[in-house]
Amino acid sequence: MGHGVPELVLELNGSTWALDRSRSYTLGRDPQGDLVIDDARVSWRHATVSWDGRSWVIDDHGSTNGTYVQGRRVQHTEIGPGSAVHLGNATDGPRVSLIAAAAGAGAYGAQGAPAQHVPQQAQQAQQAQQAPQAQQAPQLQGQGTPGWASQQQASAQQGWQPQQQAPVPSQQGRAVGPGAPFGQEVPGSGGAAGAPPAYGDRSPTTFHEFSLGRVMRIGRALENELVVSDLQVSRLHAEFTATPDGRFEIRDLGSHNGTYVNGQPIAKSGTVHLGPNDIVGVGHSTFRLVGDRLEEFVDTGDVSFSARHLTVTVDGGKQILKDVSFGVPEKSLIAVIGPSGSGKSTLLKALTGYRPADQGDVLYDNRNLYKQFAELRQRIGLVPQDDILHKELTVKKALRYAAKLRFPGDTAEAEREARIGEVLGELKLDIHKDKKITSLSGGQRKRVSVALELLTKPSLIFLDEPTSGLDPGMDRDVMQLLRGLADDGRTVLVVTHSVAELAICDKLLVMAPGGSVAYFGPPEEALNFFGYSTWADVFSAFENYRDYDWAGRWRGSQHYQMYAADIDAVAAQSVHMQKAQQMRPPKAQSWGSQLWTLIRRYVSVIASDKGFMALLVILPAVLGVVSTVIPAKFGLGPPEAPARFNGGAGTIMLVLTVGMCFTGAANSVRELIKERVIYERERATGLSRSAYLMSKVITLGVITAFQGVIICGIGFAPRVLPTEGLIMPPAVEMCLVVIALGFTSMMFGLVISSLVKTAEKTMPLLVMFAIVQVVFTGVLFQLFDSPGLEQFAWLMPSRWAIAGVGTTLDLSHLMAPWDLDNPTSLDPLWEHSASQWFMDISVLLIIGALLGVVVSRLLRRHEPEVMRK
Repeated sequence: MGHGVPELVLELNGSTWALDRSRSYTLGRDPQGDLVIDDARVSWRHATVSWDGRSWVIDDHGSTNGTYVQGRRVQHTEIGPGSAVHLGNATDGPRVSLIAAAAGAGAYGAQGAPAQHVPQQAQQAQQAQQAPQAQQAPQLQGQGTPGWASQQQASAQQGWQPQQQAPVPSQQGRAVGPGAPFGQEVPGSGGAAGAPPAYGDRSPTTFHEFSLGRVMRIGRALENELVVSDLQVSRLHAEFTATPDGRFEIRDLGSHNGTYVNGQPIAKSGTVHLGPNDIVGVGHSTFRLVGDRLEEFVDTGDVSFSARHLTVTVDGGKQILKDVSFGVPEKSLIAVIGPSGSGKSTLLKALTGYRPADQGDVLYDNRNLYKQFAELRQRIGLVPQDDILHKELTVKKALRYAAKLRFPGDTAEAEREARIGEVLGELKLDIHKDKKITSLSGGQRKRVSVALELLTKPSLIFLDEPTSGLDPGMDRDVMQLLRGLADDGRTVLVVTHSVAELAICDKLLVMAPGGSVAYFGPPEEALNFFGYSTWADVFSAFENYRDYDWAGRWRGSQHYQMYAADIDAVAAQSVHMQKAQQMRPPKAQSWGSQLWTLIRRYVSVIASDKGFMALLVILPAVLGVVSTVIPAKFGLGPPEAPARFNGGAGTIMLVLTVGMCFTGAANSVRELIKERVIYERERATGLSRSAYLMSKVITLGVITAFQGVIICGIGFAPRVLPTEGLIMPPAVEMCLVVIALGFTSMMFGLVISSLVKTAEKTMPLLVMFAIVQVVFTGVLFQLFDSPGLEQFAWLMPSRWAIAGVGTTLDLSHLMAPWDLDNPTSLDPLWEHSASQWFMDISVLLIIGALLGVVVSRLLRRHEPEVMRK
């Protein structure tokens, strides 16, 4: 090293490394890294130490548990001799010490120790405001005076001293204040014209020099010029190019999770020219070109989130969400409570983009979530009220399948396993990883659902009723878990009915009947605001005074001025948006990879339920045995004398086909409804609808075919079959028709499952389906030559199935004719010919395919609107 360059030695666990400024050093659990640290709190690729041309610096790569210098979590900071870095925990995490090399100590000492990178934030405490005057309690005719009237004096005695941050000088010499818009200066800051924009109120995490003619490749692999340690990023993700004419462009390299410009995905392997204000998103990192420098902002949870004037109107013009506005501080825990009918679920859907509000905006770090959902969805986690994992699987296996679906296709198994291990350790699920989810307590199952969302390191997590059905002890455990998630650097918003643990939240949002805001602010001030001593009294007041203007009271209060009045002070970014049809997000996995993963998971779920597997075999076996007890004088072979009654072969085939109808439909009638919540969440993260549906069709189709062989094998065994078939052995021809019938019935079951709202409604519809199939087989009464009735029967799978086996058996001549006076009046669908057999089985399969299209369309109703085609 040259004169003036501090020579540095890293010390860890008694070992030392002399650092060379010509290269960087990776710290983490990755065995391929430079400094391998075997500690569960340390991420796979945790941080990097390098020389930036001026000083030694350490960069955190979005680690789960953080990098700490002097007890402060850092992303990018200068280090030098005497510095101590803790990884994973500020106090007892693995300690990396830095000491000066003997030869370079003098030179370094002459320079003086490098300045510690400590934000200089000046906080300005305001004078205590005068207590708000007691509000005049409304007199509601016939209702008396609400309880807050008698307690206004206590409320009035409460004073507030909100702390406001003064503008903070950024690294570029610009002043940016809390909530400052992306790329805008705070008025009066004195920032130089043309100063580089900051990300929200933060300076860039790091920056990279970018000269003309240079290509800078971005990705997870170490061979990239710009390495992004993020499992949402492909190994070779994208590349920036500075063209000789002074223009810049970004090209996607076929990434799995996509490259985004201003929140919109660019075509795979496509190229987009960049303007001076364009924002490029790659995983959790955002880039912006400023002159010849590429600034990088890593989203590690330091994000603001706000809702502005959200209004949702349903059919008939009724508003179920009315002008809801509030701002969420970064790294905080916010609870949302309110009585039934206050719009809590509607609000959650609006905040997550599942059902965008008809009016208003949702801003993620001043970026419009609705318009940039394709990119920002990767940074938002959602834990619905119902568990979003297959309870039949073990904890670790369930997380493995989730990671396989959510991470890019080029993610190595070791990388996925490492991330799963980190999440299990963070949520204290290590000891439960090999247990089935069904064996866990309610609180532990909720932890597993949270673990699934944490796999992708979201900065913002929403939870819907996570404590529903839990006892008070588990309620506290779950809320303490959420408090810990917020303290670790995430923003957490929880919708809950429980009010026992509100004190641990940073902010409380109270919704009033009708979908308006009744209060937003610190939870400890909420009861005084309403003038009651218990939440039961508050909720009773909501019920007793439903016509009272709760929202108006809130907006006229001092609390509103303190905690919500400035929600419109910061403008959202104004960027060029692409056309709506270009806004669909890409899929993390290829269609084939998703299909294979879904099939394996579905088979694992079925195989883990031994009772269900036994039922899959017993049901067709019993139905096959039932058909053998039917007496048949003529069996299934040619009769020795003309039959004068409907019996024998027709009755046997009626039982077998209707049994197969019931079996096929029973296989699938619950499969979509029981996984609806899982599908909704996975679809929002990029799951292919067609891959999901095809995984069900293939897996259930194989099971149904196996059951068809069982039912035919048992049903045909004691019968005398014709010696020759139309194109193959009679038993094979009839078995293929029965299997096709089972497949089509299985598709009918999927239609039922996608239509109903609860699993309880499936059984009545299943019974109805089976009875209708009995009536329209064509065996019980004449269907042909019956205008209207005959055409309706064409829609019934059993009609074509009986026709298929009837062609093989020549059932028209085996059974007595319907019109004894006209023996030549035969059912045309039972014609004893190969062409008719092909037609009968083809129509069966076509009906099944059309039903698949219907199921696909019905599944759209359970998807975020932006994901719908």
